[in-house]
Amino acid sequence: MYKLFLFFSLSIFLFACNTTPEGKVQLTEDGEIEALSYGQEINKVDAISYEEMVAKMAGSDSLNTKVMGTVEGVCQAKGCWMNIVSDNPDQPSMFVKFKDYGFFMPKDIAGKRVIMEGYAFKEVTPVEELRHYAEDEGKSSAEIAAIVEPKEELKFLASGVLLLN
Repeated sequence: MYKLFLFFSLSIFLFACNTTPEGKVQLTEDGEIEALSYGQEINKVDAISYEEMVAKMAGSDSLNTKVMGTVEGVCQAKGCWMNIVSDNPDQPSMFVKFKDYGFFMPKDIAGKRVIMEGYAFKEVTPVEELRHYAEDEGKSSAEIAAIVEPKEELKFLASGVLLLN
């Protein structure tokens, strides 16, 4: 009986500690995998380009939108944030968190395209928080120590993300 209890306890522990995010599959009309959906289910309809979003934000400090971009990097600890960039290297990168810490992204998606729905805004990030994110990203001690000033950043709080194939 003890061995059976130990087996089930260990099984539950291992299952609960599995932090690999699994998206819901979205298929094309032909049955091909089009995207993986994370968080609230969203679709491609009305998604704007990264450049369009930046242009719309020029006159405001926030915007509810659905935007497409390219993943530059993901938190290597859990997948709990990601950086998104434009196809245009002159545009700033955007730091993305997930609503209510409700979902994570796979850690190996750098270079992949995503569509996100949520809230874009500008915010000043304090030095300690910047250092924390640099540590999550796997930066060296020297790179982390070199962060000495807060940074105004473009940020996004995503309620749903489509990871495109």
